[in-house]
Amino acid sequence: MANKSIFTATTGRVLPATDTLNRAGAPAFAYEESHALAQIAMTGTFNSGFYGSGMAQVAELMAAAQEVEPRFLAQTAIYARRKGHMKDTPAFLLAALSTRDPMLFHRAFPQIVDNGKMLRTFVQIVRSGATGRKSLGTAPKRQVQHWLNSASDWQLLNAAVGNDPSLADVIKMVHPKPITPERAALFAWIIGTPCDLKKLPEAVLDYLRFKDSASSPLPDMPFQMLTSLPLSAAHWAKIAERGSWQMLRMNLNTFARKGVFDLTPSVRTIAKKLADPQAVRKAKAMPYQLMAAATSLNSDVPDVVRNALTDAMEVAVSNVPKLEGSVVVCPDVSGSMGAPVTGYRQGATTMVRCVDVAGLVAAAILRTNPSAEVMPFDTRVHEVKTDAGQSVLAHATSLASFCGGGTDCTAPLRKLSETGKAPDLVLLVSDNQSWAHFGDRRTTPIMIEWEKIKRRNPHAKLVCIDIAPYGTTQAQTREDILNVGGFSDSVFDVIARFARGESGSEYWSREIAKIEV
Repeated sequence: MANKSIFTATTGRVLPATDTLNRAGAPAFAYEESHALAQIAMTGTFNSGFYGSGMAQVAELMAAAQEVEPRFLAQTAIYARRKGHMKDTPAFLLAALSTRDPMLFHRAFPQIVDNGKMLRTFVQIVRSGATGRKSLGTAPKRQVQHWLNSASDWQLLNAAVGNDPSLADVIKMVHPKPITPERAALFAWIIGTPCDLKKLPEAVLDYLRFKDSASSPLPDMPFQMLTSLPLSAAHWAKIAERGSWQMLRMNLNTFARKGVFDLTPSVRTIAKKLADPQAVRKAKAMPYQLMAAATSLNSDVPDVVRNALTDAMEVAVSNVPKLEGSVVVCPDVSGSMGAPVTGYRQGATTMVRCVDVAGLVAAAILRTNPSAEVMPFDTRVHEVKTDAGQSVLAHATSLASFCGGGTDCTAPLRKLSETGKAPDLVLLVSDNQSWAHFGDRRTTPIMIEWEKIKRRNPHAKLVCIDIAPYGTTQAQTREDILNVGGFSDSVFDVIARFARGESGSEYWSREIAKIEV
């Protein structure tokens, strides 16, 4: 007889064989080309993570971009910008597209380059040579010229903040032909050459007057252009009053240092604006951004402003759907999840970790699904008490406090089996780098444990939310398993449709393929 340890009869479906190793060296499943592209585009930041470098992300994203059709490449870039609110990866994919299909590039450009910072990022990436060219070339140059001439004065002034390249560098690079005398004057002023002052926008003239005399009215310009000037607390209060929602979120500590919160009317104005539901939605605020703001506040920021951020968090996750049936959410709280969600970047590393995002997803699901069970895990499941009265931010902070230990994505599924539970929907939020158990190496341990749950509940569904750009999964996509990447609110809609049976496991890729170019 043949070796029974190898050729033992199996029950249930035949489980898929693994086809790669994850970054921790354990058996895993590789994503197919289009999914791999989307997953990296929605999670990559080109900064080093726990298991890989920024350069590795560049190489993997470029390889995936070359494997798909140009149309899907364009659609992914637009989706990552529009739905994922990503910055660097859409610009990178747009640069890659420029070398593959100039016509699609022309149509995709205005849907991705929607502000001056994206314009400068695109130019920086092209000139780096990372996508196969070091100069802009005809098509990209034409699009950059068009953006410079069609942008509003305010957009150009905002774009003038920042370097490497600066907006002045970009203008000198592409030599746009001004369409009006006023635009010619503004281009000249930005690059520091003589210009007709009378043709400059009123905001620039106000700026020049204010530089000459601080008693002049504060110019309505991007505040970064004013910081080198002598500003009073009242000036800073005016800047805060004019600022966008995102600008307020990012500069609360600055306002505290400049004495803005010593002015009672300013405190009320800022708090009201931060908590305004319409403003939060318009800003496309991602929950992790609010967590970053809340966790970095210094002691001089008033409680009313802190509470406004908590209220804004509730708004940011208000689109989380009600899920039918029994739901279990499993946030990965292992050691690797302690890495910054946007990677390590010298001088600009975010305080928000992958584990914080996992906790936020779990807390957001719990907010609209109070009967959901939460099972934080590393190599084991941690016991946690949930309180429906707690804020999303408080829940997320509590879950993230478990961070540490090895990674075993099988742990929560094994716990469910041990307790005889077979929920209708299991959500796994992880970096997918499970390594504590290799199983028999023919398939992943998570597939074995999931099959046990499926025997008890044939209608059960598993969603793996991948929040790191490592390119592998522990659960192969099939009709009852959905793999989706990213940490924006668009993930929730994908989950809801899959859970309701309105879409199959390829829904995410199909949604991207619906993008019009």
